[in-house]
Amino acid sequence: MASKTYRICTLPGDGIGPEIIAEGKKVLKAVGERHDAAFECEDHLIGGSAIDATRAAGEEVSALPPATLAAARAADAVLLAAVGGPKWNDTTPGAVRPEQGLLAIRKSLGLYLNLRPVRMYQALRDASPLRPERLEGVDLLIVRELTGGLYFGEHTRRHNVPGAGVDGAAGDAAVDSMEYSEHEIERVVRWAFDAAARRRGRVASVDKANVLETSRLWREVAHRVAAEYPKVEESDVLVDNCAMQLVSNPAQFDVLVTENTFGDILSDEASMLTGSLGMLASASLGSGTALYEPSHGSAPDIAGKGIANPLAQILSVELMLRYSFHMDDAADEVARAVQRVLDDGWRTVDIADAQTPKDHVLGTVAMGDKVVEYLG
Repeated sequence: MASKTYRICTLPGDGIGPEIIAEGKKVLKAVGERHDAAFECEDHLIGGSAIDATRAAGEEVSALPPATLAAARAADAVLLAAVGGPKWNDTTPGAVRPEQGLLAIRKSLGLYLNLRPVRMYQALRDASPLRPERLEGVDLLIVRELTGGLYFGEHTRRHNVPGAGVDGAAGDAAVDSMEYSEHEIERVVRWAFDAAARRRGRVASVDKANVLETSRLWREVAHRVAAEYPKVEESDVLVDNCAMQLVSNPAQFDVLVTENTFGDILSDEASMLTGSLGMLASASLGSGTALYEPSHGSAPDIAGKGIANPLAQILSVELMLRYSFHMDDAADEVARAVQRVLDDGWRTVDIADAQTPKDHVLGTVAMGDKVVEYLG
């Protein structure tokens, strides 16, 4: 019997989710065997699959059923794959959408902080759309506020508003509100400074203070926190300039901290430095059970084909081992295994190029097997 048992609420979700989460479980099993630990994974519904299941059962339609939330709260960690797809793109006002399940579980678990490490693998420099010389030394951590801002503000639609339509006719008008408190900002910014103090000592705080009042408050709080960290260098970067700098000189960044909407956009942009969203993992942390997930979507166009890249899911397992279970040695082993797999030329189709030998292009299951092999 293992000396330690961890309970994990696994959420396969939609599209390629069930395929890639199976590879994450495979790696967890191998890690457990090496470190005298047991990882008990229990699948639950979220996203489109939850919408379908609750509708079929005649229950209240939900992207986050109560049983899923209860299991997440009771677990030691949550491992999510992906949610969404065109099947559930109902734009009818009030319609339940898969992404609501993701937003709701973050909010319900008190997960106010998202981490996305962006590592440059030397073996994948040619997979990035950027020139290799611009990728030298890229190793940044994006810290994103997760439960405030536009995504959690009020969303209203008004109909037949005079002058809102074409040529002055009546039409629809929509409002999305954005709100932040000092408390919401400070807890995220402080985490970023703590992380920078353990890294290379630089924080770039991203805002739009030349336009938005929420950003002006963000900047004030960032400066106040910065005064407590004299060994950490702080800079303010407007979000549009940050987007430009991420593709022109990404190595300048160490820790990048920003609000919810900006962080969502910038982290997806930063993923292309690595050549594929299939390489980017994330951790959502806060006051409740932490949640780990790849940064890519459900990729319904390739679901069931066995070609999805599972490495972001496997790297999410690495983050879970590190932040929830404090198994740093095991996390390092997973990170090194992924690095060695790539260094030896093994690829999934999304990160392969014309120089990749055909016998080195692996499917989803084979790539998971390869990472397990290299763990040894």
